[in-house]
Amino acid sequence: MSETAGSAVAPVRPSGTVHWIGAGLSTGSGLAALCEAADRVRLWHRTEQRAARSLAVLGLTGRAEPRAYTPQALEAELAPGDVVVSMLPAAGHAALLAACVRGGAHFACSSYVSQAVLDQVPAAAAAGVVVLTESGLDPGIDHLFAHSLIGRAREEIGADTAAEVSLTSYCGGIPAVPNDFRYRFSWAPAGVLNALRSPARYIEAGAETTAALPWEATRTHVVDGETFEVYPNRDSVPFVGQYGLPPAWKPLTFVRGTLRLDGWLDAWQPVFEELRHGDDRRITALAQELAARYPTTDADRDRVVLAVSLDVREGSGRTWSGRYLLDLEGDADESAMARCVSRTLALGVRRILGGGVPAGLHRAAETAGRSEEWLAELAREGVDFVLRTGGSA
Repeated sequence: MSETAGSAVAPVRPSGTVHWIGAGLSTGSGLAALCEAADRVRLWHRTEQRAARSLAVLGLTGRAEPRAYTPQALEAELAPGDVVVSMLPAAGHAALLAACVRGGAHFACSSYVSQAVLDQVPAAAAAGVVVLTESGLDPGIDHLFAHSLIGRAREEIGADTAAEVSLTSYCGGIPAVPNDFRYRFSWAPAGVLNALRSPARYIEAGAETTAALPWEATRTHVVDGETFEVYPNRDSVPFVGQYGLPPAWKPLTFVRGTLRLDGWLDAWQPVFEELRHGDDRRITALAQELAARYPTTDADRDRVVLAVSLDVREGSGRTWSGRYLLDLEGDADESAMARCVSRTLALGVRRILGGGVPAGLHRAAETAGRSEEWLAELAREGVDFVLRTGGSA
């Protein structure tokens, strides 16, 4: 984890108290890990009763304190050096960060950096506040995989050697047992639909390409012998720089995207028609309808697949390739999504608690070396993955 926007101001000394805000689908054993690492943990939910019930489900009764969340109630208990972990929807992060800056508390979330969060980074850095973002599954573990692969390729090929590269990073939460809908909601349905309404920018055949409707760029993608469907998501182009791709390497393909079960494109055609023509009100209603039509029950098991690949070819024909594959199924104790998101986020929070993170903005581990450290720790904690590398002279 390296500083990307900050100042020379020393970080506020960690107090040892963690405030975990929200107990949704991505809250899992990472919260238990923080109960072991922190002096005090408070779980904030809509009501104190719901917070207590969530702690009971997680086996954490007596190890964390339940609280009823309101912004005012949180600020009344917030002390300098506390760490606030936001599991709220992305739109809620900026207000929480503002409270942290006012109170001298550190902030962590698993979401992408929004402009509203980015705007507050200078004030946070000046106040000695750490702002940790993109430290979940996707974004998060995908960043770790990419940094690791690029670091390994730099050692083999050489950063100053002219080369052509292809990097693909596809992640998806899918049902462990395929259903007719070819999907299982592992996060808010409204978020899933709105992501599909956002244009996607990526590099293909060496040129920047934009898909106005991402699902229209869906293609098949074989992972470890299994066929999936994938499509680009958000804006991949800034990650060429964020991942430290050497300037001498020309990206022929560079895409970060979403992975779905084979047959998803056909199964979702009625949804796509709604997305083409519906306004915000209709899409909000559609999200509620889909959640009711395809509910997630206690008997359901989810599956997370994250596949990141890097292929490098230099001018003489020498090649190097690397593949990371994470393929996990949830169990009766915890969903695979909750395990991946919460454990990765907890790892970053433990770094903040240790006092070694500079003030300012951070995104997971932003160097190859630090990424290797994070990956080794995640593997020890039950987030299993496989790395395969190869090349030719």
